[in-house]
Amino acid sequence: MRNKMMIRIVGTAAVLLLPTVASAQKAPHAKKAPAKNIVQVAVEAGSFKTLVAAVQAAGLAETLQGPGPFTVFAPSDAAFAKLPAGTIEALLADKAKLASILTYHVVPGKVMARDVVKARGATPTTVNGQPLDVVVRGGKVYVNGARVVSADVAASNGVIHVIDTVLMPKPATVGADR
Repeated sequence: MRNKMMIRIVGTAAVLLLPTVASAQKAPHAKKAPAKNIVQVAVEAGSFKTLVAAVQAAGLAETLQGPGPFTVFAPSDAAFAKLPAGTIEALLADKAKLASILTYHVVPGKVMARDVVKARGATPTTVNGQPLDVVVRGGKVYVNGARVVSADVAASNGVIHVIDTVLMPKPATVGADR
């Protein structure tokens, strides 16, 4: 009698636990969406301190924390270090120019590296309205000559591709729309 009761308890427990065990077994195989947005991912990475400071100074942090999706070609701190002395300070003092440069690094939508490679390059229009020249040479992706050193860094609202150079938009021509 006691053995039959034990078998029922163990059997009932097994039936109750089976769905939990099954879902736990699926968890490692299921792809989980990233919980952090582009700005949070950049802050956490630790190699985008200058970019994050610039985004905050330009008043773009809230936008890049929004729903997106965005594709950000993110210059690392090493990329910013390549700029001539005083450039970063001058940009931080000119919010409009800084915003223009930063939005030149952002493309609406989520563009993964495999999409660029399949298309053998592209000319996506950035948030600032100017196109980028994205090419694939020797199996590497370049954006306006800047090399993508790390691709497909996932965020909840898009993707980051780390680049080795700060992209500079073409200056607006005076009287171009006449």
